[in-house]
Amino acid sequence: MSGGPDVAEPGPPGTTAPPASLTPDAGTTAPPVSLTPAAAELIRSLRGRHGPLMFHQSGGCCDGSAPMCFPAGEFRTGASDVRLAALEVEGVPEPVGFWMSASQWELWRHTTLTVDVVPGRGSGFSLEAPEGVRFLIRSDLAT
Repeated sequence: MSGGPDVAEPGPPGTTAPPASLTPDAGTTAPPVSLTPAAAELIRSLRGRHGPLMFHQSGGCCDGSAPMCFPAGEFRTGASDVRLAALEVEGVPEPVGFWMSASQWELWRHTTLTVDVVPGRGSGFSLEAPEGVRFLIRSDLAT
């Protein structure tokens, strides 16, 4: 895999081909989602305690605008969600799906997203909440 073990493969979003407006812009070379080393380490730790994982980022306010980490399948995705990535994390046997609400991706499709970890209390529903840290998205314009 190009880009190292903690970079997403930019596979097809969702389970079926999304409308063109929901796919990364033609000509972009960066994968839509990547991880910082700190995020990858936390994912390894959470995977060891909770099993396979997934992320979902909605377009909501407050904690809904942060990436939420769940046991895989615990958050039900549907037609209003787009799978942006299957994150390959060294030491984690299966990819970690990264989903975003389609309406949020419509606004952010011109960016590359990096999942990071910062000190602070996350959402009560996200697995990292008791750890004293929270996942955070950093974004840059796609090149």
